[in-house]
Amino acid sequence: MIPDFPHSADLTLEMRSMLHPLLQKLPDGISEFTFANLYLFRQDHNYRITRLSDGLIVITGTDKGSPFFMSPFGLPEKDCLENLLQKFGSMKCVSGPQAKELHGLGFAVHEDRDNFDYLYLRKNMAELTGRKFSKKRNLIKAFINNFPFEGQPLLEEHKKEALDILDQWHGSRDNPGDYSAAKEGLEKMEELQLCGGIYYTEGRPIAYSLGEELMLGSSFVIHFEKAVEGYKGLWQFVNQTFASILPEQYTYINREQDLGSDGLRSAKLSYKPVDFIKKFRASLPS
Repeated sequence: MIPDFPHSADLTLEMRSMLHPLLQKLPDGISEFTFANLYLFRQDHNYRITRLSDGLIVITGTDKGSPFFMSPFGLPEKDCLENLLQKFGSMKCVSGPQAKELHGLGFAVHEDRDNFDYLYLRKNMAELTGRKFSKKRNLIKAFINNFPFEGQPLLEEHKKEALDILDQWHGSRDNPGDYSAAKEGLEKMEELQLCGGIYYTEGRPIAYSLGEELMLGSSFVIHFEKAVEGYKGLWQFVNQTFASILPEQYTYINREQDLGSDGLRSAKLSYKPVDFIKKFRASLPS
C-alpha cells in the first residue's frame, strides 16, 4: 500500500485503517498528525507518503513550492536524515523531543512559531471565569439575550445544514481559506470519525464545530469552526458552549495554529492559552 522510498503515493482513505491507530499513539499532540488532518489537507500541501528502508513511514509535501518532509513516527538514521534534507530542504512539524535529538546530531533546528498549536484548558474555555474573560462573557450574553438558540450533536442528518453554514461563511470572505478541506471534512465526517456540534436560532443553522481527540485522548482538537454573519457574540458562544459539552476526559482543547495571521494570533491569545504545542523545523547546518 505504501511504496518504498524514493517512490511515494498519494494519501488515500483506504490508508486510514493502518495509519489512524499509529497516529493515535503519538503523545505530543501535534494537530497535523491525525489521519483526518493529513487526508483533508493533502491537496493544500501536496502530501505524499513513503516508507524508508528501516520501515519508518515518512510524509512529504510542499508549502508555496518549497518541499519538506515530516516523520511523525520517529527519526531516521543520521545518514538517511541528511539524504532527506538534501532532497526536501527541511523537516516540518518536528516535535520538542525530536528537536533536541536533531540538535544533538548537529542539524539546524528553529522554532516554527506560526505553526505552534494553541492549547487551552477545557474547563477554562467552558467556564470563562475571571476578569480576563469579561469581554467574552458580555458578548455571549449579547447573543443569548437576543437570539433563541439550540445545539445538537453534528450527526450525518445535519450534514446538509452544516454545509449550508460553510457556504455562507465562504461567501462572506475575500479568500477561500480552508473551505475545500472543511467541505470534505463534513462530507466524510463518518468515514474519518470526526465529531462536533451544530447550532441553530429559530430553526436556522448558524454555526458548527468539528474535530477529534488527540494527545493520547487527553485533548480535543478543533479542526473546523464556522459561523454565519449577523449574530453578535455567536463565535464566542459557540467556543464556550462546545467546550462545555465536551467530555471531562479531555483536559485540553487544541485550537491549532495561527499561520502567522495577526488577526488569528490576537484572537487565539485573547482566550489565554495555558501552553503551546511547539513545533520546529530542521535543516542541514549552513
